[in-house]
Amino acid sequence: MSDQTPQDPQDEQEATTPEPAAEAQAPEPEAPAEETAPVAEEAPAPVAEAADETPADAPAEAAPAAPTAEGAEVVEEELDDEEPAAPRVKPAIPGADLEVDIVVDGEDRNRTWSEDEDPDGEEPAASGDDQDVVDEQPITAQIQLADDARYRATGKRKTAIARVILKPGTGAYTINGRSLDEFFPRATLQRTIRQPLETVGYEDRMDVIARMHGGGVSAQAGALRHGISRALLEADPNLRTELKRRGFLTRDARAKERKKAGLKKARKKPQFSKR
Repeated sequence: MSDQTPQDPQDEQEATTPEPAAEAQAPEPEAPAEETAPVAEEAPAPVAEAADETPADAPAEAAPAAPTAEGAEVVEEELDDEEPAAPRVKPAIPGADLEVDIVVDGEDRNRTWSEDEDPDGEEPAASGDDQDVVDEQPITAQIQLADDARYRATGKRKTAIARVILKPGTGAYTINGRSLDEFFPRATLQRTIRQPLETVGYEDRMDVIARMHGGGVSAQAGALRHGISRALLEADPNLRTELKRRGFLTRDARAKERKKAGLKKARKKPQFSKR
């Protein structure tokens, strides 16, 4: 205690003076906050400057847009001048709009133009349907019909046999002493029997006398047609091609197939039984 010396008032003031200095240094960190405030306030300035500059640049950009509009009008005029393409219509039948490339027998395979564009102006060749229509017409037959002329032939079909005699007349049919309507009431069978004479055009100039036996009604009608066709061939051999092509001279060999042993019919088998 005795060693402590009293201090002067000046020394006390010097000791206390550093405190205001510390206080003076304490507010210094607030300075950056005050400095940032003006920076923040200055930041909107470039935006304002940019806003001021945009109206000046807008006319410069709008200037090139005007020629673009003019070019669009020119393109529209060109499109108007061009003919509009016809829309594709879906056909009612699928594939109806396709061209046929099938070559029918008898047509010229090397022909590349259509009938309308034929340079020679020739008429188109008759199709198969037209030829069939022409073939149905009566054949011109050269038969010498004397009063005493008789043409005999035999026709067969299944088990029926018809012995036929052709002679000049009015087109009457006498079968086993009866008329055609009585012996063959069916119109389809009558039409089948009249086919050979109608084909050569002698249906009203020749009479038919036939004797028949065996077979059924349908088989007898086929045998009579076969016999009349053969008799016409005896009268005029030149008719063979036409009559043969129509099938009048062909002997129809179809018949009922015989029954086999162990079967119910020709091919029908008994019902299978497992037990």
